[in-house]
Amino acid sequence: MNRSHTIHYPKQLSVFVLLGVLLLVACTPVGPGAAPQTTATAATPDAQSNDNGAVLLPTVTQEPGSPGQAPDQATFQLRTVVDGLASPLFVTHAGDGSGRLFIVEKGGVIRIYVDGALLPEPFLDITDRVNSVANERGLLGVAFPPNYTESGYFFVNYTDSAGDTAISRFQVNAANPNQADPASEFLVLSMAQPAPNHNGGMLLFGPDGYLWIGTGDGGAAMDRFGNGQNPQTLLGKMLRLDVTSDPTQPYLIPPDNPWVAETWNGAEVEDEIWAVGLRNPWRYSFDRQTGDLWIADVGQNRFEEVNLVPAGSSGGLNFGWPIMEGMHCVSEPCDQEGLHLPLVEYVNGAGNCSVTGGYVYRGVRFPHLHGVYFFGDYCSGVVWATWQDSQGQWNTVQVLENAGAVSSFGEDEAGELYLTDLRNGTMTELVSEP
Repeated sequence: MNRSHTIHYPKQLSVFVLLGVLLLVACTPVGPGAAPQTTATAATPDAQSNDNGAVLLPTVTQEPGSPGQAPDQATFQLRTVVDGLASPLFVTHAGDGSGRLFIVEKGGVIRIYVDGALLPEPFLDITDRVNSVANERGLLGVAFPPNYTESGYFFVNYTDSAGDTAISRFQVNAANPNQADPASEFLVLSMAQPAPNHNGGMLLFGPDGYLWIGTGDGGAAMDRFGNGQNPQTLLGKMLRLDVTSDPTQPYLIPPDNPWVAETWNGAEVEDEIWAVGLRNPWRYSFDRQTGDLWIADVGQNRFEEVNLVPAGSSGGLNFGWPIMEGMHCVSEPCDQEGLHLPLVEYVNGAGNCSVTGGYVYRGVRFPHLHGVYFFGDYCSGVVWATWQDSQGQWNTVQVLENAGAVSSFGEDEAGELYLTDLRNGTMTELVSEP
């Protein structure tokens, strides 16, 4: 149970097959995919998918709070809030009551949008140390801890000059809350990356106050480096770290992380790991009301998936990659015992190529949609909504098409939803039809 802060892997030179990955240059929208469908309340591994669209295979294992009503596609439109951004791929708030939105640009800049305007000076500019040459490298995420107002610390996920993942802490300028100090960097965690794709990117503070870090499997294709089911690497995992209790330390291990005092199938597990078996969990979120965790995991070339973990889970989960892709065995037959299978899957095809996870809606603009989870596809630009009805059935409908290259969803402090479009350089807001 190693507490090492740096995990190294040998570099390998090879031609990487990039199938169904986020930010795939050749994967341009060719028309919206069909909305996921369901009529069942329990999934079966041999359920059939339609190559022309998507199928929802729900696994109901818990009751999320306040089920939403059926969304109406005619209800929604996207309003452009900001344009002219440089490859935006995430937007979030600081939870400090300021009303500011922080927009992450892939090249290494974080911008602030506040009071209807984009501030001319960046909040943070670390382009001098960010490697953004490859499609899935760059400044990939930012997260503000619950004590941000007091500490002034925040955390970013970026690709360093060596091509490795850096999780770093920065501090805001005490004299100017709209500017951070690039020289204040404090390295929290470094992970060597054997390939330029599947680098993950999301950072998120959970309801428990810990930092949750989703990591990709190391890249190439078909888990070439064998990381998804390897308990002694941090790649292909969900990590959970305490980065606020002692600011003099990079991080502490939460004492209730699942493998701190346990082994997995007789093998030691890195203490940082909360769950295994992920391919590239590009975007994930906690329901701000219930604490449920929604993880969208990008598929290989057959299925995209969304996983639901109920609030209060003690972790130790195995999401199945590379044994499973979605609800399907990668190689038949396969042993699915003990795997945490997805709630939603849809076909990678018909314009769809890479799932982008979103949020459970908890805003004020659409109160009848509380409890509805929104997610999309990067290539097709389709946005779907998933919810559980009063009969316990899970349902999914398409609510938007042509939403652009959906690189991320985001929430403001009020719970309203935003989207970033990597290709067109915009941040849009989900609003009602006039």
